[in-house]
Amino acid sequence: MPSMLRSLRPLLLLAAIAAAYFLGPGAQRAPLGPREEHPVEAADAGQDAVVGAFLAHRSGVAVQGHGRVERVLRDDRKGSRHQRFVLRLDSGQTVLVAHNIDVASRIPELRAGDEVAFKGVYEWNDRGGVIHWTHHDPAGRHPGGWLRHEGSLYR
Repeated sequence: MPSMLRSLRPLLLLAAIAAAYFLGPGAQRAPLGPREEHPVEAADAGQDAVVGAFLAHRSGVAVQGHGRVERVLRDDRKGSRHQRFVLRLDSGQTVLVAHNIDVASRIPELRAGDEVAFKGVYEWNDRGGVIHWTHHDPAGRHPGGWLRHEGSLYR
């Protein structure tokens, strides 16, 4: 029997190390229960997060940055109303911004060429992606976002 224990010793040591790593102090544990439909993943707050999320086809990524308005689109009036416009980032990538104007104020007199800063959530699509959640959450369950245009903050 002692020889069998000696042969199992490396395996037991490896199991103890793995248990200490995954179950020890500071270990992150996944929350129990159903996943959110659009979890906000931790991300670099810079514009590189938008480019990285686009290249990796990732959604639910918290992003922050700025760009120039390339085109102002008609409001989306199906369901919650959204002010929509296309921003061109410094990287050259374009993203659609969908700003909920049932929750936050619309940006008045927005024009092509205007500079807009944003904080929101990126959702991937093959056209560059969409940034939404650029407003506060009335229910207080989601981190708030915002848009900044000509010194005014819209959230």
